[in-house]
Amino acid sequence: MRKEKDFLGMMDVPDEALYGIHALRAYHNFPDTTLFQKEWFQAMGLVKHACYKTYSGFKKAIIKNDISNKQNIKLINDDVIEALLSVSLEIAEGKWYDQFIVPAVSGGAGTSINMNINEIIANAALLKLGKVTGSYDIIDPVEDANVFQSTNDVVPTSLKVAVMKLLRELETSINVLRQQIEGLENKYRSSLRLGYTQMQEAVPSTWGRLFSNYNDALSRDWWRVSKCFERIKVVNLGGGAIGTGIGIPRYFIMEVVSNLQYLTGLPVTRSENLSDATSNLDSFVEIHAIIKANAINLEKFANDLRLLAADISKDQGIKIPQVQVGSSIMPGKVNPVIPEFIISAAHKIYANDQLITNLSAQGCLELNAYVPVIGHAIIESLKLLIGMNNTFCQNLISKIEINEKHSLDILFSSPSITTALNPFIGYHKASELSILMKKEQIDVFEANRRLHLIDATWLVEIMSPQKLTQLGYSIFDLSQTHDTDRV
Repeated sequence: MRKEKDFLGMMDVPDEALYGIHALRAYHNFPDTTLFQKEWFQAMGLVKHACYKTYSGFKKAIIKNDISNKQNIKLINDDVIEALLSVSLEIAEGKWYDQFIVPAVSGGAGTSINMNINEIIANAALLKLGKVTGSYDIIDPVEDANVFQSTNDVVPTSLKVAVMKLLRELETSINVLRQQIEGLENKYRSSLRLGYTQMQEAVPSTWGRLFSNYNDALSRDWWRVSKCFERIKVVNLGGGAIGTGIGIPRYFIMEVVSNLQYLTGLPVTRSENLSDATSNLDSFVEIHAIIKANAINLEKFANDLRLLAADISKDQGIKIPQVQVGSSIMPGKVNPVIPEFIISAAHKIYANDQLITNLSAQGCLELNAYVPVIGHAIIESLKLLIGMNNTFCQNLISKIEINEKHSLDILFSSPSITTALNPFIGYHKASELSILMKKEQIDVFEANRRLHLIDATWLVEIMSPQKLTQLGYSIFDLSQTHDTDRV
C-alpha cells in the first residue's frame, strides 16, 4: 500500500492502483454501483489530450519569448508532457477504464470524475517514465495532469464530445432502419389491408401506406437529430471555474478548443460567453427533448406491430419474427420481446427526460452541481435509442412477413369496406350491404350478388388497389358509375 494525502488527511491506496486518494474518497462517499459511462471516460481522454497539446504550444511560446527566465515560471518537462499526451490518448481508446472507480451517481459537479482521470493519467505517465505510482513530486495529478483546467470546463466539454459521437451513431441507426422500412413501403405499396381507428375496423389502406407512416416519422427523427449538433457544439473549455478564465493563459483559452476540434473531427466551438456555457445546461434539456421524439415514434411503431401480430385478435396477415422462447412452462409460446424491449426502453428515456429537466433547473448561480447524473442520463438515453433502432431493424423489420392474400380477404369481408361505395350507391344502400355482410359473414362481392345494388364489374373496379387507395374520387369516377349502373 502507498500513502496519499490531501488537506483532509491521509489514506492508504493499493500500490498497483492508478487511481488515488481523491477517487478513493468518492468511491466510499457515493455508494452507487452503476458504472460511469465509458463513452464519457474516453471523451475525457480526448479533452485532456487537447489540453496537453495546447499546453505544449504555450510552453514553446513562453520559451521563444524568453519569458520563463524573466518571470521564474515553472514549466512541465518535455518528457512529462509526452507521457501525459500518450496516456490521455490511451484513455481515449478505453484503456485504464478499470481504474476509474467513481460511480455514475456522484456529488460535487464532477470534481471526482476529473480527479479520478487526473490520477490515472499521472500514475500511468509515471509508469511510462519508469517511476512508481504515487510519485507526485515528479508528476502531480493537479499541477500537471490538470494543468490550466477546471472540473467545471473539462467535464461538461467531454460530456458534449461523448454526446456528439453518440449522436452520429444515432443518425446512422435511424437512417438504416428508415431505409429498411422504406423497402417495405415500396414492396407493399399496392398491397391492400384493412385500416383501423380506435382499434375498430375503419376504411381500406395498404401495408405500404402503413410503412410510409413510419418512414416519414423516422425521416423527421433523422432531421431533428442532425440539428442537435448545432445545440450541443458550444463548449466552455478554457473558461476555468466559472467561465471567467481566471488563472488561465489567454493563449490556452484561444487555442484549446481548436485543438479539440482538430483532434475529434467534431464541430466543437468555443462559447462567446464562457460563463453562460458553464452556468446553464439548457442545451442538454433541448437535445434530450429532441431525441425523445425518436423514442416516441419507435414506441408507437412497436405497439402497432405488436397489436397487429397479437394472438388476441384475428389473424391480420402479418407475422413478426420469433426470436426467442417465450415461456418456461408453456410449450411453444413465443412473445413479442422486441416490441416489449422498445416500449420499456422508451419509458426509461421518458424518465431520463424528466430527470434531466429537473436537475438542469437545479443549477445555482455560476454552476450546476448535477452534471454527473445529467450526463449519465443523456448518454444512457442515446445508447438506448441506438440499440432500439438497431434491434428494431435487425430483429423485427428485416424479417417481417406479410400475407397479402389473407389481408385482402380480411378487407373484403369487413363491413367497413362499404364506405368506399357511399359515393356511388349512397349511404343507405351501402348500409344494406354492410348489414348483410355482418349477419351472414360473407364478403362484399357475395353480399352484392344477393342484393344487386351495384354492377358487379364496376364493384370489382372500385375494389381495386388503385381505386381504394387514390386520394378521393374524381368526377370521371362518377360518370363511370352512371354508365355502368345496371342494378
